[in-house]
Amino acid sequence: MLTIRPPSGWAALHLADIWQFRDLMFTLAGRDLKVRYKQTALGVIWVVLQPLLAAGVFSILFGAIAQFPSDGVPYFLFSYVGMLAWNLFSGVLARSSGCLTGNAHLISKVFFPRLVLPLSTVGSAMVDFLVAAALLVVLMPANHIYPTWTLLLVPIWTIGLLMLSLGVGLVAAALTVSYRDVQYVLPVMINLMQFASPVAYPAWFASEKLNKHLPAYMHGILYLNPLTGLFEWFRWSFFAGSPTQPPAPALWTALYSLVCAVFLVWVGAVAFKQMERKFADVI
Repeated sequence: MLTIRPPSGWAALHLADIWQFRDLMFTLAGRDLKVRYKQTALGVIWVVLQPLLAAGVFSILFGAIAQFPSDGVPYFLFSYVGMLAWNLFSGVLARSSGCLTGNAHLISKVFFPRLVLPLSTVGSAMVDFLVAAALLVVLMPANHIYPTWTLLLVPIWTIGLLMLSLGVGLVAAALTVSYRDVQYVLPVMINLMQFASPVAYPAWFASEKLNKHLPAYMHGILYLNPLTGLFEWFRWSFFAGSPTQPPAPALWTALYSLVCAVFLVWVGAVAFKQMERKFADVI
């Protein structure tokens, strides 16, 4: 007797099919890069120019005017590394959330694992991230900061950021197919999330300021945001070799953020697969 049951767990995601269509995933990632920088005067320079301009603005607002601390690191460099992490997270989230509606002609006519579309956004975002991170080869020595063994931890926080952004992006992409309101709400939420996360300010300083205005049971609410731990550890991994030697963030913040990242990417993938069967009908 042969019993046929629906797959469950990781088997339900059909990861083997995604590997089989890896060429399509790489092609889509390359197409995304070409389309974004086609017919632009500066081309890929925008990848570096965007975090540079944002870091300059944050340095003036938070560093010069508001006099926020930066753990002994020049505020421009402090903000630039924070923007690297933020651009990676927001880039994958924004692109993955709109990948289904942006490729409606493929979904309605060609068979392939739909997870290939959001996963292809990771490739183009990583290229942007690596190009912008290459500028640190000049900025860090210019500020007398040299890499140490902690730089080896950067891939861990990078993977955590990718998992968080993909987890939320998968749910947003699936919902956008049926509810186009998501594509209008999400950019607003991303902008709010940027200032609710320690991109251009240290988490401990913001937490102290918040605690003065919140009841005792809400102290440390900033650390409920899983991005907080990842951003803090990401930045520390670059600046541990600074002459000021900033202290490492609390270990529990890293563990909490990584657990949240694994949980969110799992929830996002399961939700995506459950809604996948109706994509071609309603898109």
